Amino acid sequence: MAVSHNELKEALDTLKGTGVRITPQRHAILEYLISSMSHPTADDIYKALEGKFPNMSVATVYNNLRVFREVGLVKELTYGDSSSRFDFITTQHYHVICESCGKIVDFHYPGLDEVEHLASHVTGFKVSHHRMEIYGTCPDCSAKDAH
Repeated sequence: MAVSHNELKEALDTLKGTGVRITPQRHAILEYLISSMSHPTADDIYKALEGKFPNMSVATVYNNLRVFREVGLVKELTYGDSSSRFDFITTQHYHVICESCGKIVDFHYPGLDEVEHLASHVTGFKVSHHRMEIYGTCPDCSAKDAH
């Protein structure tokens, strides 16, 4: 998976702009998030990078993810009891979630703003944001079930 150097550079510039120091660990975590389409947990990130950074702890990963979330680079996705997953924010999108294996796939739908506008119009609410999740069975799990 190739990391978009543009996305990485913009993310690093955003961090610098907020006064966050760019440590090698931060750089590696950010790079992993940008290249990963799997919406990894903090533990996934830790396991993927522990060989490169043997002194890095899971707490370091969590702390960095919190920093990234606070500056708006990362979304924390929470689904019930399972571990939070992290998504590098490129555009607004929905998620399709496999009920069998937990896989999360991005789903882009052009009407995101319209949903908020309609909800606001119908209810009178001042809408700040929304989240929609679609659940089902991924092709891999469907294929396993067919056997």
